[in-house]
Amino acid sequence: MMSEILQVADAVAREKSIDRDEVLAAMEQAIQKAGRSKYGHEHDIRATIDRKTGDIQLMRYLQVADPVENEFTQIPLSAAQKAKPDAQVGEFLVDTLPPIDFGRIAAQTAKQVIVQKVRDAERARQFREYKDRVGEVVNGIVKRVEFGNVTVDLGRAEAVVRRDELLPREHFKTGDRVRAYIYDVREEVRGPQIFLSRTHPLFMAKLFTQEVPEIYDGIIEIKSVARDPGSRAKIAVISNDSSIDPVGACVGMRGSRVQAVVNELGGEKIDIIPWSPDPATFVVNSLAPAEVTKVVLDEEGRRIEVVVPDEQLSQAIGRRGQNVRLASMLTGWDIDILTEKEESERRQEEFRTRSALFIEALDVDDVIAHLLAAEGFARVEHIADAPVEDLSGIEGFDADVAAELQNRAKTWLEKKQAEMETRTGELGLEKALLDIPGLTLEMKVKLGENGVKTRDGLADLAGDELREMLGETTLTERQANEVIMAARAHWFAAAAPAPEAPAGDAV
Repeated sequence: MMSEILQVADAVAREKSIDRDEVLAAMEQAIQKAGRSKYGHEHDIRATIDRKTGDIQLMRYLQVADPVENEFTQIPLSAAQKAKPDAQVGEFLVDTLPPIDFGRIAAQTAKQVIVQKVRDAERARQFREYKDRVGEVVNGIVKRVEFGNVTVDLGRAEAVVRRDELLPREHFKTGDRVRAYIYDVREEVRGPQIFLSRTHPLFMAKLFTQEVPEIYDGIIEIKSVARDPGSRAKIAVISNDSSIDPVGACVGMRGSRVQAVVNELGGEKIDIIPWSPDPATFVVNSLAPAEVTKVVLDEEGRRIEVVVPDEQLSQAIGRRGQNVRLASMLTGWDIDILTEKEESERRQEEFRTRSALFIEALDVDDVIAHLLAAEGFARVEHIADAPVEDLSGIEGFDADVAAELQNRAKTWLEKKQAEMETRTGELGLEKALLDIPGLTLEMKVKLGENGVKTRDGLADLAGDELREMLGETTLTERQANEVIMAARAHWFAAAAPAPEAPAGDAV
């Protein structure tokens, strides 16, 4: 009988992959619970199983106390010293109880305790084993499918692939083999939950790592991945060895390597892009197979304008904008695509607008205004602040003309500033709003004309609302957000707890 207990503990420990001592501890708790059911739940009854022989001991513990607060678990000092002359307050006297015969109810209770404790130990083991495996690709067998969610048997644990983490039009049935990416392991009330994904961008990166030895060895590095799961993907790679072509290595002989990944992802088309540290080159590469004729970078706003031939526009944008969207995700830049015709028309419109501004502000003829616009001057402020040499270096200009143009520019700006200050007074703009950095006086007037006259009014806006009021070309999205955060700064300052006064300063 005794050796059978140890044999059962060994068998359960092997089957559940948990420690033998944890199984025996669960058995001890079950026997203890049965003992309390027989002798009374109010007693402090404990059970132990000898780890070598399997002998079971059932004991009642009584704590020496003076005075006694609980007569079932405590014993007076005087009574304790009769049984043990040197007994001290706080120590325990142990009485050995006769072994108990498990009745049907007691046996059932003990079984429930053991099953629950073993299950808890198994869950703890699963969490310890998988919490450090986030980011790995695992193979498993489909155990069941419920409402589109797939439960996968990993051998030593169960995992879940939620419906939105499966590829479109992908269906599994019980017994199917499945390969997926561990993206999260959480310890929840019902036990550790292992979440798998087949749509995660890093799933594709891990598949390439398995298929391409150069990636596994670190010779080729995957810099970024963008996926439209089940449809199309782009992956940017770079080689740390100049003699190895990263794109060719990932494609493999006759496309064998990339085809293995495509087959695993249900036919998802994959573009392999050479990564470049130069943003313009990287964006051009990422828009392949479309050809690009010109790019204009706005590094501050991480925005890039791409010009393509008219017949390449649909290919650059892709079906439902897929190609440009994936390129933007891959590079981390916002990409605007224009045809050569659209870009030419816009440049002409900008040229006309700038020329008209210079004619009005500087009181010059259209020839001088056109020359200034052609040299890249976009605002009157640029002329006022430019070095005289830049202006006098324009063909047909000399130092006197340059100085006169700067004087006229400064006069016009001073007049405009006075008009704006007058207008702020008429609109009744709050001083706190006027002190917000990042906005010109003209922008603040425009806010007032749109009904935003206080700092809190500005703070309540979203970034896109602010850009819409001022005109989207005046501020980038990041600049607009910075302005709004500056307007909200006093909210956080007011919410911060005041520092405590030193004890000696209390009144």
